[in-house]
Amino acid sequence: MLHVLIHMDRIAEPVTSETISRMLDTNPVVVRRTMAGLRAAGYLTSVKGHGGGWTLAIPLDKVTLRDVHEALGNPKLFAIGLADDNPACLVERAVNAALKEVLLEAEQRLLQRFGEVTIGALSRDVAFPEGWLKHRPR
Repeated sequence: MLHVLIHMDRIAEPVTSETISRMLDTNPVVVRRTMAGLRAAGYLTSVKGHGGGWTLAIPLDKVTLRDVHEALGNPKLFAIGLADDNPACLVERAVNAALKEVLLEAEQRLLQRFGEVTIGALSRDVAFPEGWLKHRPR
């Protein structure tokens, strides 16, 4: 979604779910479902019909990585996690006990840092080539 938000900021006109789905190589229904969380949080607006689509509701300098993470339902931050295959297993219990605090602390630090980085700052780091807008997916 960060990719999409930065493109939307540069395009500065409504972007359809179909266009976004081509950017992300996914289905427009998945796009609409995902974008709905950003709309509910107040970061996007949508207009139906001809000439409609998704637009930014606020400047990206007012949206942080943490805001996006929360608007998308707080998805898991780490691919690793505590095992729950066999709670009676002594090895599993020992590993879980060791990892639980470390993972919680890492997640808290990462979310804190996410709250310090705006999507606007990320956008300014992207050097779009001259004429990129006329070659964007439609």
